Amino acid sequence: MLLIYNNPATIETLSEEERAGLFAQVDEIMAELTASGELIRGEALAGAAKTVRLRGGVAATTDGPFLEAKEQFAGYIAVDVATEERAIEIAARWPDAGWGGMEVRQILG
Repeated sequence: MLLIYNNPATIETLSEEERAGLFAQVDEIMAELTASGELIRGEALAGAAKTVRLRGGVAATTDGPFLEAKEQFAGYIAVDVATEERAIEIAARWPDAGWGGMEVRQILG
């Protein structure tokens, strides 16, 4: 998986023409990957995230997409749930929540 990190504030400072050029580049790359058969799936993520950490058997949830710098993104599990609370419940049960952290992000689409 290619994880895309950017600063939304930087994108907001671009002119409409610059933004259109940026998205045109993305469209070009996506078309190339589709034509080559390399594209499996791509999704934009909502900017808001929750980090869930299980400490002493208690789930602590904080706003924000960033875990401590020493932690790395290791993978993802996609779930289709009715509420954010259910997603947080699942994240709190995931083994990595006990020593690392889980981000809960909504898939836009």
